[in-house]
Amino acid sequence: MSFRAMTAVMSKIPTPICLRETHGFLRVAAVSPELVLGDVSANVAILQREAKALGDQGVRLALFPELSLTGYSCADLFHHTSILQAVREALPSLAQVTKASGMVMVVGLPLLVEGRLYNVAAVLAEGRILGFVPKTFLPNSGEFYERRWFSPATTLAVMEVDGIPIGTDLLFAANDMPGFVLGLEICEDLWTVIPPSSQAALAGATVLANPSASNEVLGKASYRRALVAQQSARCLAAYVYAGAGAGESSTDVVYSGHGLVAENGVVLTETERFSFQTQTAVADVDLQRLQHERLKSAAFRDDESRLVFRRVLFTLGAATVAPADLQRPLSAHPFVPPPGADRRAVCEEIFAIQATGLARRLRQTRCRSVVLGLSGGLDSTLALLVLIEALKRAELSRGTALTVTMPGFGTTQRTKGNAEKLAEALGVTLRTIPIRGAVEQHFVDIGHPPGLHDITYENAQARERTQILMDVANQTGGLVLGTGDLSEAALGWCTFNGDHMSMYHVNAGVPKTLVKYLIEWAATELYAVEAGTILHDIIDTPISPELLPLGHEGQMQQKTEDTVGPYELHDFFLFHLVRHGCSADKIRWLAGIAFHGKHDAAVIDQWLSVFLRRFAQNQFKRSSMPDGPKVGSVALSPRGDWRMPSDWAGTLQ
Repeated sequence: MSFRAMTAVMSKIPTPICLRETHGFLRVAAVSPELVLGDVSANVAILQREAKALGDQGVRLALFPELSLTGYSCADLFHHTSILQAVREALPSLAQVTKASGMVMVVGLPLLVEGRLYNVAAVLAEGRILGFVPKTFLPNSGEFYERRWFSPATTLAVMEVDGIPIGTDLLFAANDMPGFVLGLEICEDLWTVIPPSSQAALAGATVLANPSASNEVLGKASYRRALVAQQSARCLAAYVYAGAGAGESSTDVVYSGHGLVAENGVVLTETERFSFQTQTAVADVDLQRLQHERLKSAAFRDDESRLVFRRVLFTLGAATVAPADLQRPLSAHPFVPPPGADRRAVCEEIFAIQATGLARRLRQTRCRSVVLGLSGGLDSTLALLVLIEALKRAELSRGTALTVTMPGFGTTQRTKGNAEKLAEALGVTLRTIPIRGAVEQHFVDIGHPPGLHDITYENAQARERTQILMDVANQTGGLVLGTGDLSEAALGWCTFNGDHMSMYHVNAGVPKTLVKYLIEWAATELYAVEAGTILHDIIDTPISPELLPLGHEGQMQQKTEDTVGPYELHDFFLFHLVRHGCSADKIRWLAGIAFHGKHDAAVIDQWLSVFLRRFAQNQFKRSSMPDGPKVGSVALSPRGDWRMPSDWAGTLQ
């Protein structure tokens, strides 16, 4: 079939057969197979076997190494007619595997074209050869001598070989899997100043594949890993890299079979190196996420590249099997660093961002005090810890901090006591100003029954506390430091013109799950001696605004998570909605995986509905939120990351 005829074929898009693919995930594999050097028929049998096994795992793209049909280290054997004929004859039978498994295979081979030999990657799907992509940059120094055998892609004078497209200008697009557009480069191409994959990505490739034969020397693996991760980040793409394995010749160098799958700067998985057995790295890449990132990227929107790529269309069809599992890291707490991360480095970085932002504001305003409402809860505790660091950076004494505890109808002895003990332990001034009398008088003034514990009852207390803080700041030439966090801003869990307002919102970029993580670190490292026990008790205290009266025995009657739901769920919803633009169905599905065994489907659905409703209804609060520093990749400042109409209906499929 000619190229023109192939690109004209468009199949009806079938309904995906598993939720994973419905939600935009493509299962890919980087394979370093066993190798019989120079034996094409043996290698074809190995590749067929591995492809069938991968098809049984639901893999849709299987990438094999550079020159995988022969072995990379065949040297002058590449000039032998028998080998060149064998690889060309083997391709059609190898392609048949893709028809049965519903996958794309990429294999490497030497290809003779009009008297020149090219190092090419063959793309196989639908039981046929879709096209050939030749290597552009041939290494020819040190241990590499490729120009002895191969010609670079720039010398290619044709666009087809036996009716099959060939060239570096080819992209392979699945017409039954939205967003799956495959671009290729080979080994050394990635190591150049401007890799061909960069242009392929700008032309629409979301999945970049690199069949490679990079040998090993000390330190090269970490450099290769960083290179693959960085290229996936620059291109806002998935990058699949398959390296030749230990079965290659060891005459002068050793090959390790390093396979990697990266997505937008993150390595999802990689193979074990230095094995003579087949090693495979399998991961699910998120095509919808990549498309969302590109929609937001000015680099992609504004590109004026004049390079024109040809698109070869194909149909994957139904996979052999469609496992519903998800093979990629998925954290239930996406804002919190994963186990194994350098906790100290992460926490110090976050503290530095928050404290530097606040210190800059203190230097600008030249205030004589910083007034902070200290409740004994998580948010005000973090704000105080950051304030102490900010005072050092602004070269102000700790005496500049003025904390105020304002007990009301729902204040427990535990939280009040923790506020008092924390202020004393950290050496900051604490004033106690009860609000009960002022609020009761306010109820008389507005004619509100004191026994009616409604929204007016609660908000009157929050606004009274804010009024006190603002007036104390005026008395002392100070600045009121806000304590509300990112999760509360997302849910609108704050009183408008009450705790919603301050002169600098130092926790504005920190979600609740991360607040707890930071305080845990401070309790065990930063302030372990001075206040470790107090901080641990604050962490263990149920989250509450303490606005409803206490029980008969002085116990807390109001817990935030009983009303709005678990913060760990809301932070998960927030991250995937704002950071990745996920649909409600996709968020629901991902949450079911992330919280399996902890929150069932009904609970997730209940609180997701609450989150979406509150997120839509409370944009007006975020539209008038005070200044505050962005900390992570998700922020809700109307002046920066998030611009949303306050009148959005909140409907999201």
